[in-house]
Amino acid sequence: MQVRSCFMITFTCSVFKKKKKSILFWEVCCDLKRRFLLLYATQKGQAKAIAEEIWQQAGAHGLEADIHCISEMDKYNLETEKDPVVIVISTTGTGDPPDTARKFVKRIQDTTLPPDYFAHLQYGLLGLGDSEYTFFCNGGKTVDRRLQELGAQHFYDTGLADDCVGLELVVDPWIDGLWLALKEAFVLQKEKEGMSGVVDAVSSSHSAAPHIVHELNLSSEVQNLKLEDEGVKSSDILSQKLVDINLVASARDSEPSLIHSVPPVSQSALNIPALPAEYIEVQFQDTHGENPHLSSLISEGTAFEVPVTKAVQLTREDAIKTTLLLELDIADTVFDYQPGDAFCVICPNNVDEVEELLQILGLSEKAESFICLKVKQGTKKKGASYPQHIPERSTLKFILTWCLEIRAIPKKAFLRALVEYTSDAGEKRRLQELCSRQGASDYTRFIRDSNVCLLDLLHAFPSCKPSINLLIEHLPKLQARSYSASSSNLYQPGKLWFLFNVVEFPACPARPVSRKGVCTGWLAELVAPLLHCNKNTLDTKGGSSSTEKISIFARPNNAFHLPADPSVPLMMVGPGTGISPFIGFLQHRQKLREEHTDWEFGETWLFFGCRHQDRDYLFKDELRCFLENGTLTHLKVCFSRDSSTAEVTQPKYVQDVIRLYAKDVTRVLLQERGYFYICGDKKHMADGVNDAVVDILSMEMETDKLEAMKTLVMLREAKRYLQDVWS
Repeated sequence: MQVRSCFMITFTCSVFKKKKKSILFWEVCCDLKRRFLLLYATQKGQAKAIAEEIWQQAGAHGLEADIHCISEMDKYNLETEKDPVVIVISTTGTGDPPDTARKFVKRIQDTTLPPDYFAHLQYGLLGLGDSEYTFFCNGGKTVDRRLQELGAQHFYDTGLADDCVGLELVVDPWIDGLWLALKEAFVLQKEKEGMSGVVDAVSSSHSAAPHIVHELNLSSEVQNLKLEDEGVKSSDILSQKLVDINLVASARDSEPSLIHSVPPVSQSALNIPALPAEYIEVQFQDTHGENPHLSSLISEGTAFEVPVTKAVQLTREDAIKTTLLLELDIADTVFDYQPGDAFCVICPNNVDEVEELLQILGLSEKAESFICLKVKQGTKKKGASYPQHIPERSTLKFILTWCLEIRAIPKKAFLRALVEYTSDAGEKRRLQELCSRQGASDYTRFIRDSNVCLLDLLHAFPSCKPSINLLIEHLPKLQARSYSASSSNLYQPGKLWFLFNVVEFPACPARPVSRKGVCTGWLAELVAPLLHCNKNTLDTKGGSSSTEKISIFARPNNAFHLPADPSVPLMMVGPGTGISPFIGFLQHRQKLREEHTDWEFGETWLFFGCRHQDRDYLFKDELRCFLENGTLTHLKVCFSRDSSTAEVTQPKYVQDVIRLYAKDVTRVLLQERGYFYICGDKKHMADGVNDAVVDILSMEMETDKLEAMKTLVMLREAKRYLQDVWS
């Protein structure tokens, strides 16, 4: 083991106007860089990006991170791992670990493993999630809990970062505290190995020193000095003089904006992320050919290209939101689904936005050129590899259209990289501020909350001209969009319905143009000719010949299904487009009733709500038919924006309606062991429904809210209280 002696640096600081002061600075370096294992489990790239940030910072702290995706189980072995382990893991779906962690989770959940299986393991875990969803950070919690059950011990407290308010609010301080925790873990490790204390290798000239002196009570002038180790640049700390743009302050400059800052940010020395190492080399080719089929872009299953046979606008033109119902013909495929299942639509980026991006980058003439990607030789990026979501042979335009999420909110590491491609000093400074620790609130306000994307940044900072390789390195994979099936294959074989609102992003100061959702905007434009033909008709027997096709693949929901026993009662809560899976439920139940007249069927409740009875009451006629034929036992509706002339105030929201049927809710859930389903917006609806159910259980059971909450947890665990919600 290589050991360097402790040494003392004595120097005189001329910055003091008072008497000269001597500063003692002791550095102890016990050995070569200490290793720790760094694992990440990612679904959309966030966990990987954070793990790479940890890896980049590790060197500056005298540590070496051995980084791997958690799926690469042939490259690490927790059963024999002696060094500390750091895990960064996201959550997907309804609280599941990401796809890359499934094999790992399955292995550690083996019930035959003894309780001391990982007794030798020290770890720290950072979980990523979104509190808009019910099972917040459940991917990380699942791994954390199981490692504890198998005897592993924390060397650092678990962090749970919330994408709803900004991951960086937890991620940044968690990483800051990680380094001290790791070093303390190494000290404990040495003590266990019989190497307690620091090796006594102090040279004889310093042997009189009784102990290591930490004299860090320095004046503010000296604190700005940075002693750098051999070749390690202080890339994470930027201390610079403010850029003098020589502009006369105007009234509008008194408020911060995307392109303008105010004190204290504008006058601060900045802590910015380390510059990410570039690792992709792009070569344009003169060859010609065809782009790959869309089915090659997915790894989750088999993709099916299916025609759109019907498109219906279910809302009036004056409704606040436009809701469309699409029918797909799946008769010639092996695609199968159950009511309650979800499936994914492979969608492209907006063609106008792609063209605009190519123009800004000066690559319009090369849009149809095929490109070859390679990993740069000598790149400093650990584990650099070819991006799996980019086909080996395709055109630049195809990659920007089908492979990269150009609407993604740029992460701070991307902003840091864009700084190097920005020529204007003022623009460069502002980008530095937005990715800095000091500019965190500006980043949240003007980028994250404003849904700013790369195109918006390039308009706001016109001197920024990034290379195409930088976009490929930093823009995440364009994700397929998930939708609930709104139909039953038993009721109408070979047909698949789904329902969606056309998402609208209005213009704002940080983003001066309005936009539609990536997928919903594309679908609405795609089916516009069909929409005109089929408007206001939902005849399931009809349909129009269509040349428009979309690519889909299955994403089964293992829990959100009808009870296996049809005699069990069920309650469904689905305002707005949350009604989607319940139409499939009711179609399926109606067909079962027709085919099995001797079966016993439990009662069915549906709580539906919308803004206006005459503008956005979805499936109004269909629900009335379900009521008339007995498929639906109880239909309870409310309208939040309609004025009421009744003497008694009518409930506006489904959670208010549910409270009116407290005894029925308790009877169905507790006495008859029924099922309770919720589908729709989490923050503005599902949480309110949960609160209502807790209050009902507390009142009807004559117990406190804590006991009622425990009962609700038991119902969830028994999969009789089920949610399919979104933010």
